[in-house]
Amino acid sequence: MMNDYVVETINDILNEFIVGFHGPKESMFSNLFNIGLYEGGVWKIRVELPDAYPYKSPSIRFVNKILHPNVDETSGSVCLDVINQSWSPMFDLLNIFEVFLPQLLLYPNPSHPLNRDAASLMMKDRKQYDQKVKEFCELYAKKEDIMKPTAGEETDDDEDVTDEETCSSDDEIDGRADP
Repeated sequence: MMNDYVVETINDILNEFIVGFHGPKESMFSNLFNIGLYEGGVWKIRVELPDAYPYKSPSIRFVNKILHPNVDETSGSVCLDVINQSWSPMFDLLNIFEVFLPQLLLYPNPSHPLNRDAASLMMKDRKQYDQKVKEFCELYAKKEDIMKPTAGEETDDDEDVTDEETCSSDDEIDGRADP
């Protein structure tokens, strides 16, 4: 079932917008695998649709901070192969917000990190990692702040993600569309 999403265009351009994304709810396996850490958090996700969308994948990145092995802590870019490498015109934005991003948050892959510190902490001390994720949610992912301007939030393309900000695996790349 579709969530209610808050969507705000950037500079009134219809192919660039911010979506309010709620962390996925715990699943029946949450207690067994200690997942559901992001439940209650709300993030701004910047979406940029290329001219060739839906044949080319959208650019997806977190605007407010999130601690996750597969999200670059500086740019917010996402290491999720289905966004770019495996993208198909059969996918749409609902797939991203209802399936791909929730799965990314529920099942991080520390073997192919964009945030090496988060991946290392997750693999070495899961309890401390979980606590730090919850702290980040409390500090940076509050529902009441979701559509307030974020300090330093860009509203143009001056800060494109570079080639160095890709996943550490050749078979997974970040969620930026090719220019």
